[in-house]
Amino acid sequence: MNLKITLKAVICLSLFFLLTNCKKNQSSQNNIEDSFLAKELYPTSKPYTRWWWNARKLDSLDIKDQLDWLKSEGFGGVEIAFIYPVNRDPSTKRTPWLSKEMNGYLRFSKEYADEIGLGCDFTFGTLWPFGDKDTPMKFRTKKFGDQKYYQTETRGWILPDTLYILDHLNKKAFEYYAEKLEPMFEGTTGGDLQTAFFCDSWEVETKYIWSKNFEEDFKSHYGYDIVPYMDEIYDSKNKHKLHDYMKMVAKKAKEEFYEPFHKKAKELGGISRVQVAGAPVDLIETYAIVDVPETEAMLYEPNFSKIVASAAALSEKEVVSSETFTCIYGWPDMHIKEEKIEHLKLVADALFANGVNQIIWHGYNYNPINVDTISFYATSHVGKKGSLTKHLKPFNKYMTNVSKIMRKGNSYSDVAVYLPIEDSWMAGFYPDSLQMPWSWGQYEQRYLKHPEEMKGYNPLWINAGFLDNSKIVDNKLIVNHNEFKALYIDSEFISLENLKIIKNLADKGLPIIIKNKPIQADFIKNTNYENIYNEMISFDNVTRNLKSINIEAPIISGEELPEYWIRKDKDEYFIFFANPKTKSISYPLDHNMSTTLDKKNYPITLNLDSKTIDKNLKFQDSESILLKIDNTGNIENIDINFFR
Repeated sequence: MNLKITLKAVICLSLFFLLTNCKKNQSSQNNIEDSFLAKELYPTSKPYTRWWWNARKLDSLDIKDQLDWLKSEGFGGVEIAFIYPVNRDPSTKRTPWLSKEMNGYLRFSKEYADEIGLGCDFTFGTLWPFGDKDTPMKFRTKKFGDQKYYQTETRGWILPDTLYILDHLNKKAFEYYAEKLEPMFEGTTGGDLQTAFFCDSWEVETKYIWSKNFEEDFKSHYGYDIVPYMDEIYDSKNKHKLHDYMKMVAKKAKEEFYEPFHKKAKELGGISRVQVAGAPVDLIETYAIVDVPETEAMLYEPNFSKIVASAAALSEKEVVSSETFTCIYGWPDMHIKEEKIEHLKLVADALFANGVNQIIWHGYNYNPINVDTISFYATSHVGKKGSLTKHLKPFNKYMTNVSKIMRKGNSYSDVAVYLPIEDSWMAGFYPDSLQMPWSWGQYEQRYLKHPEEMKGYNPLWINAGFLDNSKIVDNKLIVNHNEFKALYIDSEFISLENLKIIKNLADKGLPIIIKNKPIQADFIKNTNYENIYNEMISFDNVTRNLKSINIEAPIISGEELPEYWIRKDKDEYFIFFANPKTKSISYPLDHNMSTTLDKKNYPITLNLDSKTIDKNLKFQDSESILLKIDNTGNIENIDINFFR
């Protein structure tokens, strides 16, 4: 039987090579941007799944069988991720990495997925972060004060060979890496459904991160030498120098890694889908670069997704995706194949209430035909056997329905909240209680939340870059399609550059709530800083108290508001209210956690288009609520029930 399958696979793959080698890569013949604009991103709204390909001998019949099954279970596509052999067995025979044979299987996967109406994305390399076994020393990661340092990884497709991680602050390092990978992905971006090249969350060692030209670039930009302070850069006495250092790291990471990655995805005929989470950057600025900004849960709390969704709204990106259901029960008690669907639904609903509208399951393992014994250690198991199997199709349908509605129109908010990037860059280490093996620095902003008094305004985060490129019309802040009635600031530190931007908006009449008198974040002080602030705070449209400024009532008010997200489509509003139980979830979930509600009714008042509408939200256990409100004030409850 195995011999027959192997012969069939060889014949099938040979025919595929014959056909596809006769074709030219259409994306190279057409204008890349025209091709990109012609395709809607993730048009079905159906969940994708990460598809873990453990290093092995690939088989086209296995690939076809798995794609057929995923299609039957209501998935919209896959993201192929290349990892180590099963059980990390270095003797495992495998399809050679970066080979023409590997390219053939990727093209077959993409073409067959397209044939049956599934999308097919690819992680841009093996494992995470990006690295190669032949990375020259000049292109490897660097750390200040340790010329021999470089970061390695051994869990890739080529195990036991070592991957040497790229210097993510050096564009030439990424270009070297991309040039090696390009042939493997040749011909994988055709078809009706757009192909995304995926970059996972930042897992590059960031403490004392450095690059070849860092010292000279820093001195040129800031006018002083950072090197004498680097040994104690995280000491609180150096926090203003830390701000400058982190700002330079952020600039380099964005310009030398994320921008080249996005550009390369386009050059290959695809799009970029990226998790900037964990990166030492201005998250709003960097997430706004990519085609599909992606968040993650539960290794990041769902509330982190508001930063990602804000960047998408400000930069007019329709799709906000999330790697979902990762390690939800923590480590090492993963409860693989024992996951509870009501827990997964709470996670998904928490994401919807924080702006996500495209779910990426984490995930599904490559298994030969009639096998479902291989799983990934950090995954809520997608497969033919396990606790989730009977729920996959209806749960995927539920998430599809919500995602589709939460793509209508645009995210809607009344108030922009300044992202306190300077505070985060200067804060250094998280307290021990908040650190994880993979997370130590407050620059990540993984626990950042909007001020409680802002909750009813459905606020979006905003950064100085978008503020600087905004317009003020009738005393409102206009950023692309977003219209904000006020800017809210609660930061201990603000740079001189950013304070000037804020002052300029105040000059034009924008209502601004600035809770505290900020301290200049920059190391080199400007004697005019305090004068700029004092002049601004003297304006009638600038105050420290929300209640003393003339803006309308909150969009939603109530004694106890659930988590929610609003989309506006022309004259209609769509409001997703997450089950109140989502407010109590955090990493890791208790496997015995109850989803029973203590309180069933939540009275709220909606203030939309000068209309005041009272509504009593009646939640059932594990269920959420989706409302549609038209311009007459009529409310429709959209049926999104899953458990009943």
